Amino acid sequence: MKYIKLLMFSMGVCGAQQLVAQTTDSTLPINTVVERVQKLFQVFPVEKLHLHFDKPYYAVGDTLWFNTYLSRNLAEYEPSKIAYVEVLNSRDSLIQTLRIPLDKGMGDGYLVLDPQYLKQENYRFRAYTKWMSNFSTDYFYNKVVPVGDVINKKLITDISFINNDQNAAKSQAVIQFRDAVGKLLVNSKVNWSLISGWETISNGKGETDGLGKLTVNLSAKERDILKKAFLEVSIQENRNEKPLTSSFSLKNSLWDADVQFFPEGGDLLAGISKNVAFKAVSAEGKGVPVKGRILDGKGKQVAEFSDLGLGMGYFHLLPLANEKYEAVVTFANGQEKKYKLPAVVQNKANVVYVKQDETNLNMAIVTSDEDYTKNPNQSYYVLVQSNGHLVYAAQANLKSSTALIVIPKERLPNGIAQVTLMTPDGKVVSERLTFVKSEKLLDINLAVNKEQFKAKEKVNLKLSVLNNGKKYPGRYSIAVIDESKVPYDDNQDLSIVSNFLVTSELKGYIENPNAYFDEKNPNRDQALDALLMTQGYRRFDYQDLIAEKLPTLTFMPEQGIELAGTLRLNTGRTVSNGGLLLSIPSRSIRKDAYTDDKGRFFFKDLVFADSSKVTVNARGNDNYRNMVINMDQSYFPEIDKDNAYKNNFVMNIDRAIAPYLENSKKEYRKSILLDEVAVVGVQKKVITNRDFPAISGLSMPEHRIET
Repeated sequence: MKYIKLLMFSMGVCGAQQLVAQTTDSTLPINTVVERVQKLFQVFPVEKLHLHFDKPYYAVGDTLWFNTYLSRNLAEYEPSKIAYVEVLNSRDSLIQTLRIPLDKGMGDGYLVLDPQYLKQENYRFRAYTKWMSNFSTDYFYNKVVPVGDVINKKLITDISFINNDQNAAKSQAVIQFRDAVGKLLVNSKVNWSLISGWETISNGKGETDGLGKLTVNLSAKERDILKKAFLEVSIQENRNEKPLTSSFSLKNSLWDADVQFFPEGGDLLAGISKNVAFKAVSAEGKGVPVKGRILDGKGKQVAEFSDLGLGMGYFHLLPLANEKYEAVVTFANGQEKKYKLPAVVQNKANVVYVKQDETNLNMAIVTSDEDYTKNPNQSYYVLVQSNGHLVYAAQANLKSSTALIVIPKERLPNGIAQVTLMTPDGKVVSERLTFVKSEKLLDINLAVNKEQFKAKEKVNLKLSVLNNGKKYPGRYSIAVIDESKVPYDDNQDLSIVSNFLVTSELKGYIENPNAYFDEKNPNRDQALDALLMTQGYRRFDYQDLIAEKLPTLTFMPEQGIELAGTLRLNTGRTVSNGGLLLSIPSRSIRKDAYTDDKGRFFFKDLVFADSSKVTVNARGNDNYRNMVINMDQSYFPEIDKDNAYKNNFVMNIDRAIAPYLENSKKEYRKSILLDEVAVVGVQKKVITNRDFPAISGLSMPEHRIET
C-alpha cells in the first residue's frame, strides 16, 4: 500500500490548502464542502440524555428513582434545562410524561408504581429534550423496565412456544397456570382469544392438565399478523369467584431468523481482499449464534465464518470479477438457510479500516485495478465526523489503487468516528464507522469504611474520580442494591458510557451494550467493530448539507417550562396590554405578564419539579369577568410504535425476576388489598363553629379529647 500524504483540515484550527486536482464545472472545492458542512455542526448542537435507575426492574408498589444526565457537544449556547421522560406500556400507550428540570445538565425524578393504575408489564422509558425532538426519534433515550406484581396479580403464568412448521403462520402456545401462592391450577376451565389490533382472529376453550398446563393452537393468515397479535386468556379457579385473566404478546411465537451481509465500505470490490461483516437476528430481534461457509458460483468453499457473539462477526473474502457468491448458514437449532451476497463491482472506491495506535487512526482508500486504470489520479474527499464535529477533511489524488489515510488521534475524542469518502461533486460513495480510543475513561473507585456491616448500620462511602490521574469534580449518582434479591447481568444494562459513546450514536437496537466495555470479554473490540459495520448511522445526510438543506427547527433549547396563551373577551376579541398573574403555591412562585397587541402572553423560564398545580388568572383587569384565557396546547413527538428496543421485553416476568418478587411479597405480606369496597350510608353532618363565622372567636371547641 503506497502512502500518500493528505491535507488535514479543521475549521478554526488551521487553514486549508487544496492538493492538485482536475476541476470541472460540478466540482466543489474542499473549502466549500467543509464550510457548508460546518453550518450544521457549528449551529445545531447534539444533545443526548441518559437515565440512571436505582434498580434494573421493579414491582408494583415500589417507587422508581432515577437521575437524568444531559450531554452536549457544543459549549457556545445555553443547553436545554428541561428533560421529558415518557412511560409507555407494551402496546405503546402513553402512561405518563414527566418534566425533569436540569441544573447544570443533571436532574432527578421518581415515579410511584401505584397498584391502582399500573400492572405487571414491560414499560418503556423514553427520554428527550424539546431540542432533540427537532430531529429523528431514533436518537432518543430508550430503556425497557420490567415491572412485576405481587399485590394485584392473582394469576402466575409461564408461556413457551412450539413452532414445528418454520414456513407457516402456525404455532402452539404452552401456558402453565399457578395461583398467587404458586399452587398449580389443575383441571381448570380456560377461555382464550387471539386478538390482532381490534379484531378477534380466533377463540376457544380448554382445560388445564395435571401440571396446570394448557396448549393453544395459534394460526393466522399471515406470519406478520400472528407476530403482532396478543393471546388473552381467562381461567376459572372457583365457580364463585371472578375469572383470572392474563395477556401475552405473540411476537416470539414463530421461529424465524435472517442474516444480512455488509461488505466493509459498502461494496464487494473485484480483486480487493477485505472484511465482510454479517448479522444474524431472530424473530425476537436479538442476535442468534450462527456458523457458515461462503461458496462461489461453482459450489467451491472460499471462506467460512462463525459469530463473535450476539449473531455478529466478519470474515475475509477476496472476490473475483463476474463471480457470484452464496452463504450457507447453520443456526443453533440445526436449521440451514442460504443467502446471496451482494454483487461484485469494479468501478467503485471504498474506505476501509487499517489499524489504530496511540497516536494515529489509519484508514485507506481502495479500488479495483480496473477502476484505477480507467480513472488514473482520481480525486476524492475524505471527511471524518465525531460527536457532531468535523474533525478532519482531506483531498487526495490516487497514485495507485490504494492510498493510506493517517488521522492524528489528538483530533478525535473517545467514541464513534464516521469516515466518509466523497467525490469532488459532493456524492458520497463509501462510509466506515470505527470506534476510537483516544483517552482513558474516567477512573472511578468506590471504597467503604468496613467490609461487613450490621443491619441498619451507617455505611460511609468514599468516591474517587480521576481523569488521567487528576481529580475530576462532578455530580454523580450511586445506586446500592442487594444482588441476592436483585440479580442481574450487567452486560445487558445500558450504562452512561455505553449510551453516550455508542448507543446514542447509532440507529436501531443495540443488544447488551455494556458487553462492549467489559474487560472480561476478550473479543469485545472485534465484536464492537462488527457492530459498527452492520449498524445504521444517519444522524445527518452529507448530500443535504452540501446542498445547504439544513433541518427545519420547531423547538429551541428550553431554558425552563414555558406557559403561553391568548387573552380574549367572551366575544372572541383579543385583549391587548391585559395583565395576568401566574402562581404556583407549592413552589412559592408568582409571576405576572402582559399581553401584546395580539392578546398573546408568555410565562418563560419557569423551573419547578413535576408535578405542581399552576394557576393563571386575569382578575387584575377591569371587566375581567368577561375575559377568557386560552392556554396554548403542548406539542410532543409522536410515539414511535414498534420501537426496536421492545426486543428487550421480558416474556415471563414472574419467572425472570422471581427472587425480587418473592422479596416484594414479604414486604407486603401484612397488607390486604380489597378488590372492591361498596360504601353505603349517609354522612352525618357535624355542626362546628366554622358554620357560624360571626361567633368563631368564642371558645367553642370543635374536638374534645378525654383521657
